[in-house]
Amino acid sequence: MSAVRYWRDPLWGGVDLMSATFTGDPFGRHLHDTYAIGTVEQGVEEIGFPEGTQGTGVGSIVMIDPGVVHTGRARTPDGWSYRVLYPRPEQVQAIAREAGAGDVVPSFPSRAADDEEACRLLLVAHRAAEQGARLLADSMLRVLLGRLIDRYATGRVRTRRPRAGARAAALARELLHASSADPPDLGTLATAAGSEPFALLRAFRRAYGLPPHAYVLQLRVRRAKSLLAQGVAPAEVAVSVGFCDQSHLSRHFRRAVGVTPGAYQRGVRDGGGLTAGGLS
Repeated sequence: MSAVRYWRDPLWGGVDLMSATFTGDPFGRHLHDTYAIGTVEQGVEEIGFPEGTQGTGVGSIVMIDPGVVHTGRARTPDGWSYRVLYPRPEQVQAIAREAGAGDVVPSFPSRAADDEEACRLLLVAHRAAEQGARLLADSMLRVLLGRLIDRYATGRVRTRRPRAGARAAALARELLHASSADPPDLGTLATAAGSEPFALLRAFRRAYGLPPHAYVLQLRVRRAKSLLAQGVAPAEVAVSVGFCDQSHLSRHFRRAVGVTPGAYQRGVRDGGGLTAGGLS
């Protein structure tokens, strides 16, 4: 039995992603003309490479170069669940250049590595892409690939990373204030600010203490507080400020404010202050 979702995201001019659960031997010998970068969410996958079979489970990041023949099967009857990104060589090359690794097409000879942070980045980015959160997905995917290239790729050459100044960060901030409900992806934001994506990430964090995608969450929570104080229903507020649903709003609102949207709205309406007791 299998459950598969495969789609093409508009990021980077189009990049393919897949989330899937498989049992048995779903993949015979095959290859891709793209990279295959993935991580297992549950179970263990056995991947057959020309040099031998490798088991990958939770906490392992898989990095398969274009043109490498491989197979895929479940190690146990329960199967495995995983998420995969399929960037094209020119896309990875462009990110390597931005990350200061030179104008090379990186190769990942190790195929897989235990790297919990890389797995976390991929899962956050993948889920964000699935939800249409372009700025978060683009930011995390670039950081992920930059990390993999820096740690595991061959052929890289250290070059000076481009820098962005306070002016670029300020321009990006203005754009985010104007589009917080539906911000552009990081590449588009950087171009509009006259910068490169990695350089803008560093400059923005340096100027405002947060990366752009996290800054947008704060703008949304601020706007949500205003609408809740006006009596707008939390579900309507969530959609209005750019969250995908009320639970998404509640999660981020509580992290930032300390109470749920419903509790905040009642406290403002009743004028009795906000407490942690009886949160909805």
